[in-house]
Order: sequence, then structure tokens, then C-alpha cells
Amino acid sequence: MTRLEALEAALGNSLGDRLRALPSGAGDLTWQVDSVDLLEVMQVLRDDPALRFEQLMDLAGIDFLAYGLDEWKTQSATSTGFSRGVTRGSSPEAARYDGQLRFAVSYHLLSVTHNWRLRLRCYCPDSDPPMIDSVAGVWSSAAWFEREAFDLFGILFKGHGDLRRLLTDYGFIGHPFRKDFPVSGNVEVRYDAELGRVVYEPVSIEPRTVVPRVIRHDNRYEPVLREAPDRG
Repeated sequence: MTRLEALEAALGNSLGDRLRALPSGAGDLTWQVDSVDLLEVMQVLRDDPALRFEQLMDLAGIDFLAYGLDEWKTQSATSTGFSRGVTRGSSPEAARYDGQLRFAVSYHLLSVTHNWRLRLRCYCPDSDPPMIDSVAGVWSSAAWFEREAFDLFGILFKGHGDLRRLLTDYGFIGHPFRKDFPVSGNVEVRYDAELGRVVYEPVSIEPRTVVPRVIRHDNRYEPVLREAPDRG
């Protein structure tokens, strides 16, 4: 039995149907948990001797607003440049955001005891603003990560003792990692010498497309030249 198979069996024995398997990559297991079971499941993952996930390595917000509408294939890299480009929304295997359960939180756990890693995803209930239980009482490191997710995605964490912005400036409006937040932002900052202070003004950057308009062929790679006999 491989290590991942042993972990999968331990999760099934301890948590049963409270976890649902998701497609996994990079040699890690990924599971989904319902928000109503989140705190209980996290306690089991930390305290069960068969699991012992002592550390929360990372926590991140997810916005599924544009899910399934990617313009680039990102599962693997390529050296042929533009071949990764795809027509927007053309991927047949990609799910589409259906207007519900837009926001989720991803948890990355580490068991030092068993040398296991686990990724969990939990959707925020359909509410405005999105809200989910804080796991800072289970792993204290979550407090910092949850502040970051609140700042960037606007996700509220119930039970967090100090939920304040972490990365954006004082008075910042909006949440910059949301898919509907303008790429150029809403305001710009400059120092006004006459006023002797920093001032905020509406952003003056005009959105523009940076996709190349012309792709020039390199004659070094023309079939006739590539197949020509070596004259050296």
C-alpha cells in the first residue's frame, strides 16, 4: 500500500462520508468538506492519532466567478508559445460557475508524524458577504492567513478574534483578488507637493489588450530550410 493509499484509508475510517474526493494533482490528495462540518472535521484531522495533521501550512481564498472560462491551458508548460491559447470557454471538461457558491477556502495541511500532506476545500454558504467558520482555534497559524483571505477576497471568518485588512492600504475599498475587481484598480496615489501630502484620485490608466497583433514567422524554422542537407 502506498503512502497516499494509506492516507485515503485513514481518512475514510475516521471521517467517512463527511469528506468527498476531488481530482488531485502534484501527488497530493484533495477532498471537499461541507461548511457545517468544517470545524469538527478539522479537529479530527488534528487530533486523531491515525491522521495527526499538526500544521496548517497555508489557507487561501478562491473566487469561482470566471471558473471554466480560461484562455490558457495551464496543466503543462510548452515551448511553442501560442499553442497554449484556447478559445474562451471552449474547454469541454471545465465546469462553469452557476451563480451559487462562488467563494471557497482551500486548506493545506501537513502531518509531521506521518509525513502526509492533505488539501481540503470548503465552499462558503451562499451569502453576501461570504462567511465561513474560522479554524484559528484549531491551528493558530490560520489567524494570519484568514486575515489575508478577508482582505483580498472579502471572506468573513466567524469566530476570528482580530479580522482586519492585512495587505491593502488604509481606507482601501473593495477586495482586489475578486474576479470582478478591475485589474487597474479604482484609485491611484501620488504625492501633491502643494498640499504637502499624499492624495488619492480616480485611476487614470486605460485598460488595453496586450495580446500580440502580429506573429512573425522565423525563416530559420521553415520546413525547406530545416530539411535541407547539411553543407558544412
